[in-house]
Amino acid sequence: MKVPAPPSGPTLEVRPHFRTFPLGVSVVALVWAAQPGARGNAARATAAERPASRPAVRGHGRSIQANAPWLSFYGSAKQMGDLQRVAGTFRLINIDADPDTGNFTPEQIRILRADGRNTVLSYLNLGSCERTRRYFRRAPPGLVSCSANRAARLGVYRGFPDEIWMDPSNADHQRLILEHVAPRLAASGVDGFFLDNLEIVEHGATGKGTGAPCNRECVAGTLRLVARLRQAFPDLVLVMQNATSATTRNAIVEGVPFPRLLDGISREEVYAPKYDRDAEVELLEWKQWGLSAGGAPLSITTLDYVGNCRDRHRAGAVYARSRANGFSPYVTVSSANQDRVCDWQL
Repeated sequence: MKVPAPPSGPTLEVRPHFRTFPLGVSVVALVWAAQPGARGNAARATAAERPASRPAVRGHGRSIQANAPWLSFYGSAKQMGDLQRVAGTFRLINIDADPDTGNFTPEQIRILRADGRNTVLSYLNLGSCERTRRYFRRAPPGLVSCSANRAARLGVYRGFPDEIWMDPSNADHQRLILEHVAPRLAASGVDGFFLDNLEIVEHGATGKGTGAPCNRECVAGTLRLVARLRQAFPDLVLVMQNATSATTRNAIVEGVPFPRLLDGISREEVYAPKYDRDAEVELLEWKQWGLSAGGAPLSITTLDYVGNCRDRHRAGAVYARSRANGFSPYVTVSSANQDRVCDWQL
């Protein structure tokens, strides 16, 4: 899918827009998969470089039918187990639908969608690039792979040695995402994208110890990339993981508040492995805006980690705290180990 270049001039201006809002703060789980694996399984090149000419038909447009219960899972369909059971248990399902991984076929995604009852998203990494992705080293003619794009490569992602921070404002990296990566995910039949590693916009010009600095131009270009995704896929759901500070919440992109480009936000490690009060406050600030996108209330989910799928007491405490604030919780093993379904029955 060829995405037209963004319009020039002031319509693509990205500027901060600061306002002040009051804060009204208000048993053993079933494990449906036991095989090892993690986000970023080695690519097996099972699909063509270019996406299919037409994506699978979807039952609904840009909306999240319901965000609870929700599931984040980065293994294969085989590791997931009974797809019908998953589809009957969870309403919002986040998977890795990269066709090169062979994780899910369009038919398997159709099962998860349950005739449009559920919303199925695919992981889409905007702020970094995993070495295990085929497009890390190979790209279609006219596009630049992550490995070859030295101007966009910022440094190794600490804690994830097979991942490289990328500058999302880089024009070649944007083209790779918009013309190759995202269209192929859309062609799989998912309802939208789960946008990851946008917290790079919070790193600042010094990088704050991350090894991935992001100055004002980087921030503006990164938010512009999300706007271009919205332009290219107007009927698909966009959920942003992390990056929930004022940098995104108060930004204006193309004359539109940045939150209006989204249909939901999700935040990791709000309640476990330890409580992050700042993260909770940020989510409450988004919630108090009363924002809606695509005609539905903004979805707010939390993703917490307890190291296993057995500690139901600890998971129950997380679910209670998240729900008390009006969020939709899910608890799993760890950020790098999401290849099993933890059905806490909570």
